[in-house]
Amino acid sequence: MNSVQQIFQQKDQDLLSIFFTAGFPKLEDTAPIISKLSTNGVDFIEVGLPYSDPLADGPTIQHSSSVALRNGMNLDVIFEQLLALKETNKTPLVLMGYLNQIIKYGEDAFCQRVKDCGIDTIIIPDLPMVEFETHYQSLFESYGITNVFLITPHTSEERIRKIDALTKAFIYVVASASITGAKGEISQQQIDYFNRIKAMKLQSKLIVGFGISDHKTFSTACEYMNGAIIGSAFIKELNKTGIQGVEGFVKNLKNC
Repeated sequence: MNSVQQIFQQKDQDLLSIFFTAGFPKLEDTAPIISKLSTNGVDFIEVGLPYSDPLADGPTIQHSSSVALRNGMNLDVIFEQLLALKETNKTPLVLMGYLNQIIKYGEDAFCQRVKDCGIDTIIIPDLPMVEFETHYQSLFESYGITNVFLITPHTSEERIRKIDALTKAFIYVVASASITGAKGEISQQQIDYFNRIKAMKLQSKLIVGFGISDHKTFSTACEYMNGAIIGSAFIKELNKTGIQGVEGFVKNLKNC
């Protein structure tokens, strides 16, 4: 059982995950942000690996990646920062990046660094399922790493059930067929989509992302799924108030 699964054993509703880009707003902000999120009750933290050509990210996260890269962030720096946190951080970390980053770094080298940092869950949105099944599944398993798949409103039931069978942490339920970023209130069309997924009675935990931005959208998403991930809205807050705004942002999400 990996670290995220252990969280689900303790709590399976209203799970809150926060995404941020490593190295944003400043290069050395990664560890302080993780510490602040952890002490304020975030259930697991999604750490974005800044990338120059992110396929799934909207303008807010794209901007944060650009700033982080200009700050001098790269995978070696990220791994050094996360390794330094290994003994003190008690909140599970999930890495989100892109396949080219793994290939360029070296597949085994990447997996070994992830393992060394005490991280066991990753999200690679552009990893084709056939590549996962024929190569990366066995590679990741050899290092004790679990991959998280994404589904969208257009994902077929056949593919969703296949993803469910392969899932060991959670399924990332993309709330709309679009890039990341706030889109206002959750629509009836999205609720119908959530209900359709819920009616499938999947074995996996379901965490909603893309467009979840405040207490109202978070609480609505949690009525249908096990929890939600907030990214762009948090990055906007970091851009405005820096690390000092983390505590207030999380409290507002939880309405406490």
